Amino acid sequence: MQEKYAPAEVESAAQAHWRAIDAYRTTERRDRKKFYCVSMLPYPSGKLHMGHVRNYTINDVMYRHLRMKGYNVLMPMGWDAFGMPAENAAIANGVPPARWTYDNIAYMKKQMQAMGLAIDWSREVATCDPDYYRWNQWLFLKMLEKGIAYKKTGTVNWDPVDQTVLANEQVIDGRGWRSGALVEKREIPMYYLRITDYAEQLAADLDGLGWPERVKVMQQNWIGKSFGVNFAFPYPLDGEERQLRVFTTRADTIMGATFVAIAAEHPLATRLAENRPELHAFIEECKHGGVAEADLATAEKKGVATGFSVRHPLTGEPVEVWIGNYVLMSYGEGAVMGVPAHDERDFAFALRYRLPIRQVVAVEGETFSDTAWAEWYADKTRGVLINSGKYDGLDFVAAVDAIVGDLAAAGLGEKRITYRLRDWGISRQRYWGTPIPIVHCDSCGDVPVPEQDLPVVLPDDLVPDGTGNPLAKSAAFVNTTCPRCGGAARRETDTMDTFVDSSWYFSRYTCPDAPTMVDSRTDYWMPMDQYIGGIEHAILHLLYSRFWTKVMRELGLVSFDEPAQNLLTQGMVLNETFYREDASGKKQWFNPLDVRVQHDERGRPIAAVAQSDEAPVTMGGIEKMSKSKNNGVDPQTLIDQHGADTARLFTMFAAPPEQQLEWSGTGVEGASRFLRRLWAFGQSQADALGQRSTFAAASLNDAQKALRREVYTVLKQADFDYQRLQYNTVVSAAMKMLNAIDNARELATSASGEAVLRECYGVLLRVLYPIVPHVTHVLWEALDYAGEFGDLLDAPWPVVDEAALQVAAQELVLQVNGKTRGTLIVANEASREAIEAAARAHEMVERFGEGRAPKKIIVVPGRLVNVVV
Repeated sequence: MQEKYAPAEVESAAQAHWRAIDAYRTTERRDRKKFYCVSMLPYPSGKLHMGHVRNYTINDVMYRHLRMKGYNVLMPMGWDAFGMPAENAAIANGVPPARWTYDNIAYMKKQMQAMGLAIDWSREVATCDPDYYRWNQWLFLKMLEKGIAYKKTGTVNWDPVDQTVLANEQVIDGRGWRSGALVEKREIPMYYLRITDYAEQLAADLDGLGWPERVKVMQQNWIGKSFGVNFAFPYPLDGEERQLRVFTTRADTIMGATFVAIAAEHPLATRLAENRPELHAFIEECKHGGVAEADLATAEKKGVATGFSVRHPLTGEPVEVWIGNYVLMSYGEGAVMGVPAHDERDFAFALRYRLPIRQVVAVEGETFSDTAWAEWYADKTRGVLINSGKYDGLDFVAAVDAIVGDLAAAGLGEKRITYRLRDWGISRQRYWGTPIPIVHCDSCGDVPVPEQDLPVVLPDDLVPDGTGNPLAKSAAFVNTTCPRCGGAARRETDTMDTFVDSSWYFSRYTCPDAPTMVDSRTDYWMPMDQYIGGIEHAILHLLYSRFWTKVMRELGLVSFDEPAQNLLTQGMVLNETFYREDASGKKQWFNPLDVRVQHDERGRPIAAVAQSDEAPVTMGGIEKMSKSKNNGVDPQTLIDQHGADTARLFTMFAAPPEQQLEWSGTGVEGASRFLRRLWAFGQSQADALGQRSTFAAASLNDAQKALRREVYTVLKQADFDYQRLQYNTVVSAAMKMLNAIDNARELATSASGEAVLRECYGVLLRVLYPIVPHVTHVLWEALDYAGEFGDLLDAPWPVVDEAALQVAAQELVLQVNGKTRGTLIVANEASREAIEAAARAHEMVERFGEGRAPKKIIVVPGRLVNVVV
């Protein structure tokens, strides 16, 4: 062994060994229990960041621990390789997205390998590979056959200058991110998937999943199951009696409706705007708003009166119709009932436009105000109806039943369960994505591409310039023949939403070479036993992958209902931020490594200066590592300076996996020192540790027994912590073990002492191995543990020796009249009578009892004895 710990050499040797034996190639073994642990696949952005390092190390620790426990474990990796970032980079650099993507994949894969991750690279997938996305296309066609996929017009953000559709995040203050032009809403034909047909399953099946409760709540809220009433406001128009239908979960407040708001795209709005310039102008203005519900939730609520009224379904009174910019045509039927007294949004809208506010719910002891909103207004669990005619005095449940009965009798309403969830629009007017396998023929219409002609291959040599979809400009791609009639036809140039790519990759990992979408290996590995990823993916990615899985099950492709049984959402990695602000308010951010912080006499930061010019910078606080705040730490630099094992040890020790991790340079140094201590002990005691000998436990002296007892006590806790994924306390346990072993190095003076040291150090190496596999592997080999137990990869996990935890005597707290006066040492097997006798004879009882005979002796087994005199 080398005298000093050299991370680069140690890690190079360990990784060479693992490559030579193809250590992580996994097959389906029926003789072992399987465990499938998956990290959410990364986008190949160019470099790993510390969030990646933390995620993949958590997964790697799990893999290595369970493999030692005898499981057949699989940890694959792939690349979420389609999407806008590649197009944006291509525009900026003038290169095809494919080249940028594959270059990034190569670099990030090299970084992952440097981390020593136990990835089975034989299963690697990239979603931009035709061998992968052909199955996106294949399943889309199957869904089209089943009616799960369908085509309809949808509203998009349109940049009139760049002549392209923009994602919501590309619209900034209502303008295109590149051109600065005012964005318009446009209706274009798009393909949708009927995820709403699965809403009930998606909601109900959450109960059986071992997922964080907050993730389940987020999913339930997004699905948004509501019990309510669908009813109509009737009205005459163009000589016909028509209905404006709305859905409400508060039918009890129907008598408080003072207006109805409709979407700008609603057919009634279009009709009413005929020859009405002011309505037409407002509708056009609404076209420049966002199309996402989140955008509308935060946007200023604006509206315009149409001068048109519908009839109240119960009273027949006229109710004004307004066009509102906050009403989405895609939600419900594009109309909402306005009850300003009992809905905060309607209240603000009514105040702005001076609309009537009519209280119809009263709560005893609460005062209603038509100028200031109060939360109790909308609480359906409190109060009774007022100002509601025959419904006065009814509570929520009774009022709804009565009102629904009257609406149903009039043929104007009924109870209904609805969902906030809307069908998944998968069409994207972008280049770098899975081509939608449809051909447009003037004679035959929209024709699916035959299965034998899949995949429709995306040309990988196009360079986007920001002005529209390059596919639409590529005659080689667009021009084709109709599969049905053989005539001239055009390929669909829309590509699929990248959430399609990430909705089933974990199933393809199980059989990446299959000639079908999946095969029997998928049912061996799936569902995932553990899925790991950031909380930012808690809604859409997880929801879409659950939906995709259910569709695959219905088509007979898989036998499971859910893709992941357990989910861990790791916390973000945080770091300090520093900046300077110029006269215009623009901030220049400085990386913490380029800043020197000044501290007061108590070590508290009081000021900071940039090392480049010694000028002050402002301390911006602790925030998530990001490029925008320039507070990231390059994992490669960390590996080059301290080694991958130090990076792994720090990220596991600094915080529990699910909590935020605050970056600390001193913490990294501490992790490095610990590994140097681990190495130094093994190197200095190599002769003693390398001797394979046995001992008789009964013949050990007290010091040898004490070391074994402490190591196995700590092992018992580490076992528990591994099971609950609290890897930070596992590291703490390993530190306690090393301290105990280091303090007992004098045991090496005898054969039995050497054997005990070897046993305990071997336990330590195995406990640490999943977290720092390189240094433990090299020490394991150098000290000939491999000759005794085999390769550390598959060495048996250490079993707690319960006999070693036993002690011949126990120490009890001794109290006299409730006050601690010392300790009492008694045999483990001592009876109550023997303990009481020893207490009576103790000098402290004699002293503080002043010779008086005890009145009572209280014995708390294993803890204390209280002598009452």
